[in-house]
Amino acid sequence: MRRLAFILTALATLLVTAQTHYEGQIAVGGKAGATLSRVNFNPTVQQSMLPGMTAGVMFRYIEEKNFGLIAELNLTQRGWKENLEESDYNYSHRFTYLELPVMTHIYFGNRHVKGFFNLGPELNVMIADGVSSNFAYQDAASMDYFYQNTRHIEQMTMKVKNRLDYGICGGAGMEVNLNAKHSLLLEGRFYYGLADVFPNHKTDVFSSSNSMTVTVTLGYFYRLK
Repeated sequence: MRRLAFILTALATLLVTAQTHYEGQIAVGGKAGATLSRVNFNPTVQQSMLPGMTAGVMFRYIEEKNFGLIAELNLTQRGWKENLEESDYNYSHRFTYLELPVMTHIYFGNRHVKGFFNLGPELNVMIADGVSSNFAYQDAASMDYFYQNTRHIEQMTMKVKNRLDYGICGGAGMEVNLNAKHSLLLEGRFYYGLADVFPNHKTDVFSSSNSMTVTVTLGYFYRLK
């Protein structure tokens, strides 16, 4: 079902952007911003959003009738942070991805200020992951705090299984044209991963462990055409 949703979103993106054939505008640019992410574990793991960073480059082709296509190549941090209430312990697991979203771009407004929506599929390759902790999380089962609190701790030592992720992303924002060539844009975006980070067989602890990420970025476009 997850793969079907990803395929349908990809096809919809291509179909929408292929419906018109006008002379378009081409722009390239860059972006940077902040992320808040978590991993959707099943059974549930007590956690809070993990802050991170994102940065990348963008390519945009815009049709004349309010439609276009955006492709990006970004370096993005995701992961989760354990919610260890009433303790001084902290634990977080951070993943670093190369991500490639390809999205339908729908915009409206005037030549000075525009609003827009982006929606489409996204492919991700994990290039690094690491744990940050102030306690010996490998021995959490023997610690009083974890022994007295009923909670899952297996995820703290679990090895990543899938370094390839795919999902659906969507966002909204506004763009300000500084002149005919230069523009600035602010966007908020949500990503929902459809692949599980950790093993998900019937004999494994978690049946799902997919990523969810919110990003806020500031970008710049330079119009080539």
